[in-house]
Amino acid sequence: MKVMAFIILLANNIGAAHANTIDNLVSKPMQVGETSRMTYLFWDVYDATLFAPNGNYSADSPFVLKLTYLRDLAGDDIAQRSIEEMRKQGFTDEKKLALWLTNMKRIFPNVNEGTQLLGVRNKAGGSVFYSDNKLLGEITDPGFTKHFFDIWLSEKTSEPEMRKELLAIEDKS
Repeated sequence: MKVMAFIILLANNIGAAHANTIDNLVSKPMQVGETSRMTYLFWDVYDATLFAPNGNYSADSPFVLKLTYLRDLAGDDIAQRSIEEMRKQGFTDEKKLALWLTNMKRIFPNVNEGTQLLGVRNKAGGSVFYSDNKLLGEITDPGFTKHFFDIWLSEKTSEPEMRKELLAIEDKS
């Protein structure tokens, strides 16, 4: 009987650990705005959701961006697209971009429909990436963190509607 109770307890803890991933990454996480869907041409690519302490986003404080993929993509393609988006926002230091691309290619896995990737801006200003409750890797450069998350959260984003939804920004028109 004790063995069965231990197995049930262990199973419950494993389930709780998976369910509480975001809870373990940011203090008192709450969703900031709405979940937003990225669509390219007529393909749904991923759903994005932003979490921050008490739902209060600040670029200078910890937060979690969760991407739930809706199609299969190669990790190298995700990394390359991230670099393209940083360039679109005006970042032109090619040495840093090359280094960041190498790091992202090392970290980002191939994804399938349903894969969830978590990008975390930690207290030190670095970026930490997780998938399925597993640490994928970290880039400690605060410059990378700023430019990477600006892909979604900057006023210069190529997807302003997504930004508005993620940050709960109301139209002033």
